Amino acid sequence: MLIRNSSVPGRARQTAQIPAPVQGGRVYRHKAVAWGDIVNGMSQVSLAREHAEKLDAADPLAGFRDRFALDDPSLVYLNGNSLGALPRAALVRLEAVIREEWGTALARSWDHWVDLPGRAGDLVGELTGAAPGQVLVADNTTVNLYKLACAALDARPGRHVIVTDRDNFPSDRYVLEGIAAQRGVQLRMLDTDIDEGLDPGEVRAAVDEDTALVSLSHVAYRSGALADMAAVTEIVHQAGALMLWDLCHSVGAVPVELDRCDVDLAVGCTYKYLNAGPGAPAFLYVSARLREVLRQPIWGWFSQRDQFAMGPRYDPAAGVTKFMTGTPSIAGTAAVEEGTRLLLEAGPGPMRTKSLQLTGYLIELGDAWLEPLGCALATPRDGRRRGGHVTYRHPRAERIVELLAEAGIVTDYRTPDRLRFGLSPLTTRYTDVWAAVAATRAIIETESCESHG
Repeated sequence: MLIRNSSVPGRARQTAQIPAPVQGGRVYRHKAVAWGDIVNGMSQVSLAREHAEKLDAADPLAGFRDRFALDDPSLVYLNGNSLGALPRAALVRLEAVIREEWGTALARSWDHWVDLPGRAGDLVGELTGAAPGQVLVADNTTVNLYKLACAALDARPGRHVIVTDRDNFPSDRYVLEGIAAQRGVQLRMLDTDIDEGLDPGEVRAAVDEDTALVSLSHVAYRSGALADMAAVTEIVHQAGALMLWDLCHSVGAVPVELDRCDVDLAVGCTYKYLNAGPGAPAFLYVSARLREVLRQPIWGWFSQRDQFAMGPRYDPAAGVTKFMTGTPSIAGTAAVEEGTRLLLEAGPGPMRTKSLQLTGYLIELGDAWLEPLGCALATPRDGRRRGGHVTYRHPRAERIVELLAEAGIVTDYRTPDRLRFGLSPLTTRYTDVWAAVAATRAIIETESCESHG
């Protein structure tokens, strides 16, 4: 259903389409706004759907959307920061893996499967600014974090402090808490701003000569706040500690330059912006400076120098391969390759440009339509300090997300009162952003009217 804004006397009649989501027989409607009005600093012309359509028409990355299996024209999918869309190339690749490599060649496929985690890792390394031989696709983020955190502690004997922050992703905090309990070391928690993210000064104040490891997220999972990787890493190094970054919400959304920032260690998932699918294996990065120094704690047969020799004693493989554990997920790793190739084709620079434009556009619409209705921006306004998603606070955020989903607009909820819009540069259209914010506005207005009716 559509609502049309009224024309202004003395001007040619113009209309803007506003979606009216239907839920449970109810229609969410907007108040009419005249053309030429200024709403929180944004002209009504810029607020119109036609403006979003023009932005889509001028988008140099628009053609990439057709390379994903997004076949429902009515769906608005703004949750790519939780699960990315399915690339059509991954469908073709996975069918080949299943029908030809597994189905026909069977175990003979191990001739080229055995090196797949390293080959896929080098592709992810190209995307994250890492020279070949430093990135490996294996296991999941939690296991990789455990492996690298333990290895880092072993490399800093005599130091007894791990530093992270209270707003870090729960799995990260849990892993570090468990390691601290097992090792009898201190887990020092930073109280970062839940909306504005990490201040490098807070890290400087928290690290000292007893700090072995600092582990933080590059992009905060709740707010989308982007940390200064280079500055924080330098601070950690000045204290003589090792730095471990979680890239789950940054890889594929913001440029990452691991080698240039002199990063020691990093982990990340592939099912978000890399579009490798649910349960796809994660990746880890170990700087070339540390590959032969660190010893990972989980001695699996795929990290053995010659795993098929079935030797009586563990002899770790050289290079980043030593950070493997058991048999890798072949189908999942193949999907990582296809998703990463797609992003490399688009280019980190153009993707970041579009990401900033998408998030900036959403914030402008939110200023006009959501802030007056009790929503508060919970993401940094400064584009240099935000990643690929935008978050708003609202006391009924969870209910809003449910109603948006019923209207065919998929967003995400995070505690305690956060509504997240995940904007993937290759699949999100400006009209998707417009429709989602307009529908959110309509839902809040209607719910407010009904609660006071």
